[in-house]
Amino acid sequence: MITPFYTPAENPPFNMARYCLETGTLATPTKPALIVITAPGAPPAEIWTYADLEDAVLRTAGALRKAGLKPGDRVMIRLDNTSAYAILFFAAIAAGLVALPTSNQLTDAEALFLLADSGAAALACLSPLDASALPSAPLVLSPDDVARMMREGPRMDYAPTRAEDPAFLIYTSGTTARPKGVLHAHRSAIGRRPMYQGWYGLASDDRVLHAGAFNWTFTLGVGLTDPWANGATAIVYTGEKAPDLWPRLIRDTEATLFAGVPGVFRQMLKYADVTPAAIPTLRHGLMAGEAPPPGLFEEWRARSGREIYEGLGMSELSTYISTSPTVPRRAGTVGKAQPGRRIVILPVDGPDEALAPDTEGLIAAHRSDPGLMLGYWNRAAEQAEVTRGDWFVGGDLGTMDADGYITHTGRNNEVMKALGYRVSPLEVEAVLAAHPDIAEVACAELAVRADVHIVGAFVVLKESAARDADAILAFAAERLAAYKCPREIRFVDALPRTANGKVKRAALATLAPSA
Repeated sequence: MITPFYTPAENPPFNMARYCLETGTLATPTKPALIVITAPGAPPAEIWTYADLEDAVLRTAGALRKAGLKPGDRVMIRLDNTSAYAILFFAAIAAGLVALPTSNQLTDAEALFLLADSGAAALACLSPLDASALPSAPLVLSPDDVARMMREGPRMDYAPTRAEDPAFLIYTSGTTARPKGVLHAHRSAIGRRPMYQGWYGLASDDRVLHAGAFNWTFTLGVGLTDPWANGATAIVYTGEKAPDLWPRLIRDTEATLFAGVPGVFRQMLKYADVTPAAIPTLRHGLMAGEAPPPGLFEEWRARSGREIYEGLGMSELSTYISTSPTVPRRAGTVGKAQPGRRIVILPVDGPDEALAPDTEGLIAAHRSDPGLMLGYWNRAAEQAEVTRGDWFVGGDLGTMDADGYITHTGRNNEVMKALGYRVSPLEVEAVLAAHPDIAEVACAELAVRADVHIVGAFVVLKESAARDADAILAFAAERLAAYKCPREIRFVDALPRTANGKVKRAALATLAPSA
């Protein structure tokens, strides 16, 4: 298990934002910490040195506290993928508040649920959100307000938080019809240390370009937290994303590490110039978020002359199994437990004892791992479901061979992973069930190609209702973020069910459409 930097009883002073920013500011204050690119071929729109970045973070932190926010208050962020998003996230943590990053793709109804469930005291958003139905109205911050805070806020020192204090809250789809909050402590930054060499091979002279958006922990962690904690440079591209642009961005920004989901790498191979000359500074790629398609690693290596190192993680722990420059890929596996992490395979049902090599079970992480969440926000029952004695089990199934390589074989729960996002079928079903023409509905992950999975909705219509898939898709689009919307509607006569009446999701894809 990871050697702790403290014992839980000690719970020493520790602030995640200080850990990420102070060392770089003291050692290399004029070095670029954050570079913002808005268009390929254009000069950087913003270059933030470590000193400037820390100043903006601490000024924004001071402004948040001056506005009346108290330690532990949640600050919900619903902004575009800009530097202001990143600075506000770390400013909330620096101030002793709890940052709540969310997607700007969320509908107003979805955003209001997160606002109400989290009890957020402040909301930074692009456009007004009607929160009149909430018990108390949050402090609302516009992008202009945030920009002013960054420039003019009263600079404060890092709040005297402790390692076990909450730092950020992220929402992820779960086994209920609504997203659940995953609460992380300041110590989660320490829990990321095994990734530095166990996945990235990260050094202070690296320049890290991430293809994702800031509401995703993959981006906040790999794209910002870890580069800054190591004195490296983070690069953010905020323009329209197209697969043929990434090699140019890598070349123009002299990126040494590039991170994205498998779909990004696959599209680059299909539409872009991926040759050693096109990406001369790139050392290797970092990939996580979904299962890669067959042949991706081999084609990338053959055309680019570079490796891709894969990681397996979850919102509750981040990436904990991976390949790396020192852990070569073994076909069919996702790599090994990162150095210092204690990972075993437990029986799905049975004693909490590690299974023999090559035996399928639940992938489990020891609960002493400092990267593990504090718990689910106000979801004690779901917390109990993932706790097995000294182990945390997030629902992933796998096997481990005698050399420690782990094969991911699926998910014990029924959370769908479509286009790189985790989506609860119950959440989508709860929305579609309100459609006036739908009698029953069930959702499942569909493979449209070997490397592409989407959300499919299987619909039993009410008597005399017309088959109008477009109307159902439009109904969903008004109520769900784009990545949660079903991409395919299949009309069926009945849903497959067990003897106890539960929908058999595994059988959905085999259903024949109704006549």
